[in-house]
Amino acid sequence: MSLGKVMAAACALAMVATQGWSADPSAAAEAQTSADNIKAHVTFLASDLLEGREAGSRGYDIAAAYVASQMAQLGLKPGGDNGTYFQHVPMVAFQAADQGSFVLRDSAGKATPLVFGEDYLVGRNPVAASTSVAAPLVFVGFGVVAPEHRRDDYAGLDVKGKIVVALSGAPSAYQTEERAYYSSGRTKRSLAEARGAVGFIQVNTPGDEKLYPFANSARGWKSWGMSWRTTAGAAFAVAPGVPALASISVKGAEKLFAGAPVDLKRITKMAESKSQAPPRFVLPTTLEASFATTIKPVESSNVVGLIEGSDPVLRDQVVVLSAHLDHLGIGAPVKGDTINNGALDNAAGSAITLEVARMFMASDHKPKRTILFLLDTGEEKGLVGSEYFARNPTVPLASIVADVDLDMPILTYDFTDVIAFGAERSSIGPAARRAAAGMGLKLSPDPMPEEGLFTRSDHYRFVEVGVPAVFFMTGFANGGEKEFRTFLAERYHKPSDDLNQPISWLAGAKFARLNYEVTRELTDMAERPAWNKGDFFGVKYGRAP
Repeated sequence: MSLGKVMAAACALAMVATQGWSADPSAAAEAQTSADNIKAHVTFLASDLLEGREAGSRGYDIAAAYVASQMAQLGLKPGGDNGTYFQHVPMVAFQAADQGSFVLRDSAGKATPLVFGEDYLVGRNPVAASTSVAAPLVFVGFGVVAPEHRRDDYAGLDVKGKIVVALSGAPSAYQTEERAYYSSGRTKRSLAEARGAVGFIQVNTPGDEKLYPFANSARGWKSWGMSWRTTAGAAFAVAPGVPALASISVKGAEKLFAGAPVDLKRITKMAESKSQAPPRFVLPTTLEASFATTIKPVESSNVVGLIEGSDPVLRDQVVVLSAHLDHLGIGAPVKGDTINNGALDNAAGSAITLEVARMFMASDHKPKRTILFLLDTGEEKGLVGSEYFARNPTVPLASIVADVDLDMPILTYDFTDVIAFGAERSSIGPAARRAAAGMGLKLSPDPMPEEGLFTRSDHYRFVEVGVPAVFFMTGFANGGEKEFRTFLAERYHKPSDDLNQPISWLAGAKFARLNYEVTRELTDMAERPAWNKGDFFGVKYGRAP
């Protein structure tokens, strides 16, 4: 395709998106070209050859080499280490090595052992192969310190040298993203560490176990976690001095709270209330906890390419377009299939990122700001690759002004609306609305606020370093809700997320165009993208006006 045709095709493709592929033969041909490109990328990335692209595996390395070769063919400038497309991501994999020993002891010395798989699930400590803690227990309710709500669950309690016990979740009266932030184990353990605690235990509520039965969680107790390695060679941990010792079931909590000044049932009822905070107190027992963790080094890489901005002033500002390249690898057989191919999660997002790069490279209208294309590792292990990049960027952190993330677009129907998680929090929102409207797409509100999806993909690691970000998902209109829920029930994180599902490559082309238009808005807008005044995350992470 000649260089002069892309911009004209943008408007034509928008018309095609709303009026059908036959509305304009040239636009239909351009859309088909884009669809074919995406199909070709996904067909390779989701093939059995790559064995599910697990971070640190041979299959992932093949995928990374493929993406780098595509970036080179497109003419992107290498944005990784030492003039390459690769940013080395040193990682640590960790796994529970045993079931541990957890014994409660009252003031008279009477011992009450906890039962693995019934009362507790053992934690994993990425910074120590052996963990042993014996200390009094202090119950801190949800373990929330929220100045904006005038709440401090540690007020009046001394947890120095003690094990903190906290309910899972956060107050139900808080807004969705606030609950997601305060529910995070990272947030809770950081607060405990700052107050001198030596261990952390999370207690499940009846509501938790209704949604996620404890027995189901117990089946995955030997799964591997990952973090990235610091320059000192240790695993990065937000609260290394406060290991997550265990997750306690409702049944186990009855033993934990035996003899407590407030009945456990009353505590959980108050926790569910929007008007009452659960009480906080010293528990009448100490805990003797010990367990082992298997720790091993793993090497992986992010893939990074750049399109330099054309404006002499704005070119020093960087807009990131990110997608995770990894998936789950090889797992237990499901109907005889062991390979989790991850076609939609997230070979599709990776392919669309490459297609957006092609669109920009083919355009005569060069972006004013620099665009950094990041295909990262370890998202399925806890957003590891994106966090490593956000905390060790290959461009100055202060130059990164926005992140647009592509993760698991459901491309099995002709979507007519999109959801932009986080758009309402910054000036990315108006840009997203303009881009969607230009394609005849509706920008819909979050249909599942209870899931807290804004904090659950790679863009959130950019938010944590102060960068405004947005995460797009195909919407629920035109049959989208059924397609989304069917995917979650039948194919999400299963071998059936493969090339046999009914993928619409033209829907992929439309999604690529949307992300191109949003990124174009962000690269060319006069003002630097910024958090809205007083935004919760902007204030928490330091860049809100």
